[in-house]
Amino acid sequence: MDLGYIRVAAAVPHLKVADCKYNTKRIIYLINEAVKNDVQMIAFPELSITGYTCGDLFHQQLLIETAEDQLKEILDITHNTEIVIMVGIPVKADNQLFNCVVVLQGGKILAAIPKTYIPNYSEFYEKRWFASSANAVSDSICLCNQVVPFHTNILFKDRDVCFGIDVCEDLWVPIPPSSFHCLHGANIIFNLSASNEVIGKNEYRKSLVMQQSARCMSGYIYVSAGGGESTTDVVFAGHALITENGSALAESQRFSQEEQLIISEIDVDRLNADRQKSTSFMGLMGSHDNLNKHYQYIPFRLKKSTFTHILRTVDPYPFVPQNDLERDQRCEEIFSIQVSGLLKRISHTGSKCAVIGISGGLDSTLALLVAVRTFDALNMPRKNIIGITMPGFGTTGRTYNNALDLMKSLGVTIKEINIKDACMQHFKDIEHNPEKHDVTYENTQARERTQILMDIANKENGLVIGTGDLSELALGWATYNGDHMSMYAVNSGVPKTLVRFLVKWVAENLVNERSKNTLLDILDTPVSPELLPANDKGEIDQKTEDIVGPYELHDFFLYNLVRFGFRPAKIYFLAQTAFSGKYPAEVIKKWLKIFYRRFFTQQFKRSCLPDGPKVGSINLSPRGDWRMPSDASYRLWMDEVEDL
Repeated sequence: MDLGYIRVAAAVPHLKVADCKYNTKRIIYLINEAVKNDVQMIAFPELSITGYTCGDLFHQQLLIETAEDQLKEILDITHNTEIVIMVGIPVKADNQLFNCVVVLQGGKILAAIPKTYIPNYSEFYEKRWFASSANAVSDSICLCNQVVPFHTNILFKDRDVCFGIDVCEDLWVPIPPSSFHCLHGANIIFNLSASNEVIGKNEYRKSLVMQQSARCMSGYIYVSAGGGESTTDVVFAGHALITENGSALAESQRFSQEEQLIISEIDVDRLNADRQKSTSFMGLMGSHDNLNKHYQYIPFRLKKSTFTHILRTVDPYPFVPQNDLERDQRCEEIFSIQVSGLLKRISHTGSKCAVIGISGGLDSTLALLVAVRTFDALNMPRKNIIGITMPGFGTTGRTYNNALDLMKSLGVTIKEINIKDACMQHFKDIEHNPEKHDVTYENTQARERTQILMDIANKENGLVIGTGDLSELALGWATYNGDHMSMYAVNSGVPKTLVRFLVKWVAENLVNERSKNTLLDILDTPVSPELLPANDKGEIDQKTEDIVGPYELHDFFLYNLVRFGFRPAKIYFLAQTAFSGKYPAEVIKKWLKIFYRRFFTQQFKRSCLPDGPKVGSINLSPRGDWRMPSDASYRLWMDEVEDL
């Protein structure tokens, strides 16, 4: 498997200060463990061969020579492995001593990178022992009988994978070297560090790592010295962290007495997609001389991935935070955006009322709740919201009663207009047999309802508020010039998987008990357009997800297609990972084919969408967020799906 995943590891070995032989044995042991776990790149803490806290022992010739001998031992033992290894070691050059990261693979040293920012804290006065890379004279040195590059502007590259190095203090300066590395192509950064523990430092350090990975749109692997470094007045906890674009993928247990090896995958495809879409990412290049540094790109051959599954978590619900508090905060923010958008439209147009078709389903319920909150904010009476229930051939007693109960409890104006006779007349006019329950039968009802809404809005000097959501737009699950059309579509940026949580949040936070009970029953009602007659028991027979597929799958497909531009094979793999145990592979493939077919063929509906508020990073407005030809071929994508 490839699919853009690079398996990386951060290792915190047992360590004895100044015992290079012992430390090397532990490093080699963890390298072997990483190899067993199909790791492709591994990083150890700063000065991991000698130990970081050697103090004035760094001026001992024996320590420095032994460290180089042990580096040679690592080279010899790992000669037949393909894993890229990063270790810390003191290196003599130009009559100076440098704190270096050595990058090696297959018995060869690829480069030695000296530390630039040398701290002068009371407990770590490194300037006493080490020179900065800024004072280096040579740009190559002899190390372990190999002539190797020796400077900071080095990146390691193999096709789409490019990585660079930060050394500890680099992360704490105003512009870390990794910022320059990433502007010059690095998409993965390793930071070999030795950071001690004091109150509050851990959270600050973690925030630095995560923010740098987000700012650089990169993978950022941070590994710090473990408890073996704890000596005299300082304590180390072995903090290691694997992050990607602001998200933590794996983290070590601090203060553990055991060696630790944390492993995860960096999604290079995802990072490169983000950078490509963010044109401002490279905006600084050429604007300042310091940015135009000369970089040396060292080729390496990334170990071929042999893993068949990924260790990182794949969220099956990318639109819905799994943490209750975070989900509530997300719902509150989205609801506020919807209300603010509608408030502006009503204020700008001078409309006196809002007209909404209320079906008793989730989407129209959310639109009504948004309208009520908007009118409250405008100090306009709720009676100026005209809720219209329009029973048709498929309307069930449950949805009909819920629609009426909700409107009554919210205090809006209620109108009931039965559309059956109008539809029967229309069938007669166009010579359609009403016993033939085809697309004409269904769409006649949707267009009749839209005509009623539009005409009443004209009559009352109001706006028709659209109810369709983002998932329906993606699938084209709307009648063209029927429920597809409105004067402002408040739900157009909200995916179906999130609509449910928004309604639940409003029920629990913003309405009275009567409205809450009705909302809870609406939440328990199957999703349906109710355009076909009910079954013999008077229950909904036409269930949307039986026809187009589970919305949780389609929302997952949509997110990965639009947000990252992933190809079908990767989305298929991710869906199998995310929904393991819930949907068999053949079921996922079935609905993935339907998703691609509908997404491409229904673009013409999205090309003429009404305005609606953007609430998240995924939106399908043709005016800015998704500009796709209405007649684009889907052959490339469907061919790949067929080959899965």
